[in-house]
Amino acid sequence: MQPPRERLVVTGRAGWMGMGRGAARSALGFWPTLAFLLCSFPAATSPCKILKCNSEFWSATAGSQSQVADEAREFCAALRTYALCTRRTARTCRGDLAYHSAVHGIEDLMSQHNCSKDGPTSQPRLRTLPPPGDSQERSDSPEICHYEKSFHKHAATPNYTHCGLFGDPHLRTFTDRFQTCKVQGAWPLIDNNYLNVQVTNTPVLPGSAATATSKLTIIFKNFQECVDQKVYQAEMDELPAAFADGSKNGGDKHGANSLKITEKVSGQHVEIQAKYIGTTIVVRQVGRYLTFAVRMPEEVVNAVEDRDSQGLYLCLRGCPLNQQIDFQAFRANAEGPGTRRQAAASPAPAAPDTFPYETAAAKCKEKLPVEDLYYQACVFDLLTTGDVNFTLAAYYALEDVKMLHSNKDRLHLYERTQEPPDRAAAAGLSPAPRPLLGSLLLLPMLPGLLEAMAA
Repeated sequence: MQPPRERLVVTGRAGWMGMGRGAARSALGFWPTLAFLLCSFPAATSPCKILKCNSEFWSATAGSQSQVADEAREFCAALRTYALCTRRTARTCRGDLAYHSAVHGIEDLMSQHNCSKDGPTSQPRLRTLPPPGDSQERSDSPEICHYEKSFHKHAATPNYTHCGLFGDPHLRTFTDRFQTCKVQGAWPLIDNNYLNVQVTNTPVLPGSAATATSKLTIIFKNFQECVDQKVYQAEMDELPAAFADGSKNGGDKHGANSLKITEKVSGQHVEIQAKYIGTTIVVRQVGRYLTFAVRMPEEVVNAVEDRDSQGLYLCLRGCPLNQQIDFQAFRANAEGPGTRRQAAASPAPAAPDTFPYETAAAKCKEKLPVEDLYYQACVFDLLTTGDVNFTLAAYYALEDVKMLHSNKDRLHLYERTQEPPDRAAAAGLSPAPRPLLGSLLLLPMLPGLLEAMAA
């Protein structure tokens, strides 16, 4: 069953409204209402062309940079063109709520801007063919459906962030904290005004604390004139190159191609570009399990309706403390004498046929020559699962970081990182565990260690 449509939340940034400076502010009250109606009552297949009228008006009023007087004249001309378009489709749209909302909205805007009903109309923008090699991109898409173009016109360069989940499972948050978690069952990775991402983690082996991602669900919410709600779902041994409804883009809206899926390697690697929110998502199947990586503007990451009451959101808040595994303490224990006997008391019990530490380290070194946290995560996974495919999971996770992370000096993480106090407080996060935690976790093992030394 397809999830219910989410309520659209329209950001107050004038640049995102797609109109001129003066027009955008006064139209703010009309467009959220119209957008909400469009999302709540999706048009069935019919001759009603109200969506075409709406999108042409968006395109005609996007990004005007002229003087105020000229801008007002242009806006009135665009409104008259909009009204003419609605009259042409009136007979086929009589029962369409979005049509009636548009008609009343046009009347209100004409009154607000003192526009006469008689006068010149705006000329349609020239529509050119897309450049060779980019057939998916439509040149007539509203500017609002291209995040970077819209953003750069009104603000500084956007700050991009990265989150990734791979292996047993290891999480790199938007704030570059690195955690190893249990999180068995379904957990939300991302939950904001534009999309939801949920993962389901299942035990790798019966009776083992080691889990890995077996299912991934991504919901792209309706967004203005850009995309319809779309659901992408992947499971073990099923990595589709299309959304759940079989489509490969954002639907029937004017900016639909600002959301599209590209299959990089059949059954192994899919990339989803959501240009209307400046977001890139990479989903892979490595061995039996899935990996996830995303590049997202900080503004989109933090776009939530009620931050204080927002529930858990792993990519932003990290895993709960009671779901975290101190894999560095586990590694230190595994390196010592009596590894097999001590592993049973470790935070993540080893599988019966796991690798010895030296073998696991050598296999990880082949793919991950830098001994950073990705290398350490790889060793941990081989010690707890015995599945050599987790070596590739760590390798591809790092490759995705190289492609998606905006700060090339932060590709490798060498220690468990801790949030700066000011940023952690701003994000509503508690700092990452201090090194003392590893010592505390080792205290229960002390009697066993003393016995081993006595022996």
